[in-house]
Amino acid sequence: MPIKIPETLPAFDVLSSEGVMVMGADRAGRQDIRPLQIGLLNLMPKKIQTETQFARLVGATPLQIDLTLIRMTEHQSKHTSAAHMETFYRPFEEVRDRKFDGLVITGAPIEHLDFEDVTYWDELREVFAWTQTNVHSTFGVCWGGMAMINHFHGVQKHILPAKAFGCFRHRNLAPASPYLRGFSDDCVIPVSRWTEMRQAEIEAASGLSTLLGSSEVGPCLVEDPGHRALYIFNHFEYDTGTLKEEYDRDIESGTPINVPSNYYPDDDPSRPPLNRWRSHAHLLYGNWINEIYQTTHYDMQKIGS
Repeated sequence: MPIKIPETLPAFDVLSSEGVMVMGADRAGRQDIRPLQIGLLNLMPKKIQTETQFARLVGATPLQIDLTLIRMTEHQSKHTSAAHMETFYRPFEEVRDRKFDGLVITGAPIEHLDFEDVTYWDELREVFAWTQTNVHSTFGVCWGGMAMINHFHGVQKHILPAKAFGCFRHRNLAPASPYLRGFSDDCVIPVSRWTEMRQAEIEAASGLSTLLGSSEVGPCLVEDPGHRALYIFNHFEYDTGTLKEEYDRDIESGTPINVPSNYYPDDDPSRPPLNRWRSHAHLLYGNWINEIYQTTHYDMQKIGS
């Protein structure tokens, strides 16, 4: 079954060309089933790239997904046209009365700021509280996951001496977890961040379980059953060329940056990178969608009750 997104959304043509099943509102309306309602709170500056990446992953299951794009109410995007934002995104204030089966909260390039110094922090904390009454399962990604685990558990983020940048092997620490169904004993995941969460502090918090972790870059995927949430600090959703774009951007601007580890063949930036995480990315998000489908209420008004 396909993901339902507007036919004029740029992701529609991109995903169609890749063979991902997508459908518009007219076709979806002829199917006598309840699609899963999934929200994407997109905090990244490159909205179109990010919405396409996540639509690709949540839309690759046998279930019909109705994707709603959400933005912070007052924050204005500087990198995406106002027309795109007005056409496809709903401010949080407009959706706060709705119920969602699932919500993805993306990262944001604001790791250097204390959480309290983020301009939309107060509203984001409202979103976190709202997930406990209006969302069945929430997936916090990178900074979004760090912000959630800090809000609910007080776990702090720590500045790294150098950027964790590249593709790193992670161990499967919970093979019996339904979220890791089909996972290998280890897998490669793209990493791009200046901060870290520390395993000892996660273990000291109540009710958290680390599902994926790396000896080089620390904990990656954390389950929080008490808040019906997953937190992932790395980037399964990245396209093949996303790390290259970040590296080229920093080189062009003169920002000191290392060649992303284990990304280019023989660590040679002149050679095209290979994607070694795509299959596990689809597994993780497919498992998440499947768990939502198995456990959410058919009557959406009961979500969060």
